[in-house]
Amino acid sequence: MPVPHDAPSDEERLAELGYRQTLARSMSGFANFAVSFTIVSVLSGCMTMYGYGLTTGGPVMISWGWVGVGLMTLFVGMAMAEVCSTYPTSGGLYFWAHRMAPERSRAAWAWFTGWFNVLGQIGVTAGVDFGAASFLNAYLDLQFGLAATPGHTIALFGAILLLHAVLNTFGVRIVAVLNGVSVWWHVVGVLVIAVALAVVPDRHQSASFVFGRFVNETGWDSGAYVGLLSLLMAQYTFTGYDASAHMTEETRDAAVAGPRGIVRSIWTSWIAGFVLLLAVTFAIGSYPAALASPTGVPPAQILLDALGAGAGKALLLVIIGAQLFCGMASVTANSRMIYAFSRDGALPFSRVWRRLDPGTRTPANAVWLAAGGAFVLGLPYLINTTAYAAVTSIATIGLSIAYVIPTFLRLRLGGRFERGPWHLGRWSRPVGCVAVGWVAVITVLFMLPQVRPVTLETFNYAPVAVAVVLGSAGLWWLVSARRWFLDPGHPRNAAVDAGAVDVMSSGETP
Repeated sequence: MPVPHDAPSDEERLAELGYRQTLARSMSGFANFAVSFTIVSVLSGCMTMYGYGLTTGGPVMISWGWVGVGLMTLFVGMAMAEVCSTYPTSGGLYFWAHRMAPERSRAAWAWFTGWFNVLGQIGVTAGVDFGAASFLNAYLDLQFGLAATPGHTIALFGAILLLHAVLNTFGVRIVAVLNGVSVWWHVVGVLVIAVALAVVPDRHQSASFVFGRFVNETGWDSGAYVGLLSLLMAQYTFTGYDASAHMTEETRDAAVAGPRGIVRSIWTSWIAGFVLLLAVTFAIGSYPAALASPTGVPPAQILLDALGAGAGKALLLVIIGAQLFCGMASVTANSRMIYAFSRDGALPFSRVWRRLDPGTRTPANAVWLAAGGAFVLGLPYLINTTAYAAVTSIATIGLSIAYVIPTFLRLRLGGRFERGPWHLGRWSRPVGCVAVGWVAVITVLFMLPQVRPVTLETFNYAPVAVAVVLGSAGLWWLVSARRWFLDPGHPRNAAVDAGAVDVMSSGETP
């Protein structure tokens, strides 16, 4: 949908929303899409959660669950994109909530939306880079005999986070180039893997196996419950597309490019993921061998069994490369959310996290907070065997709630909502209602126990992480933040209202 000729410029629209242009606005619409597509990353989410899918529902839920969840995610994303077009800011979701909530409670809506978004973003960063560490450990085990132990995986996890923090701090131009490369890496990688798995193996599983075989290795008796739990694989993969919203202050023609980036990243991932999942599932040789793989990564075993050691390890490197791209982009988007939230004073030590590097005009300190927070979230893997599923649950719950709160508030506004140049027209309300209903279901679902019996080693600690963050944010809100958060008249916000940003070279507010 074209932008009207009398539409304000990106900088003018940002000023109307109360912020001065401080980030470098150099990103194209394709680059904006590339960040979200890279973070959604079917070669990351689908592959790292594939083993979870094999034990929780099996092939039938891997196939049909992907189709159903993808459709629901498209509804959520379209509803989000419509709001993004009206409010193209790095703060994204929490800023949208503030603008659309009832006047007396708008600051509270924004506060909790922002905290859920921060939790989800850090969870995604942890999940992506932890998955990359697991696959890298599997490759190193195959190639050099580095056993896939929790200690080794955590060490690799920390090293990957360090790499991504360094790249986002000192290699900003490199990151921009790599995000563009990442799109084609994912597309070509999926096609190469799919073709290889279709052509090389002598035999494949039947269609009845791929689309009808149900497997339950969770310990729970209810097939319906296990089938619902299995949706986490697809729903976790379909997270991170809010990156297009967080990057709008760095994107040209943001009111159109941002929404398009959100929606395009979802439907392209939906298609690519379905092709990838079908290829891998048809190529399963021995189901028990995949589950019991000494690498700890079932897709690696499937590749090895179907293609042989050489080709299997080569394609494993393709997957690892995609995961590294994904983690790099996740740190980028995560840091922008932290920067924006800190710009409004909403995080402890906000003045530190909102500082920009004077040379690159990027939030370098926020990058390191994103990486450090993700590392802490992954540490329980040392004592908890289901830690990865818990981390993905945390990411999915936090982001889904943050995604849908602005949609809920937009529905309450009805005809009073001021549409941007990208909108859904008469479909806005039905799409929004489906989105809100879906998120309500999965928020409860992914907090439930995933394995039986429930012990310290199998406990799903997602509710604990959500409760800690929500409780801390709630306490801070009651004690202090409700008096000043997003209140332009409060002295604490004077610098922010003036558009000031701390610069790391001087350490003082300009």
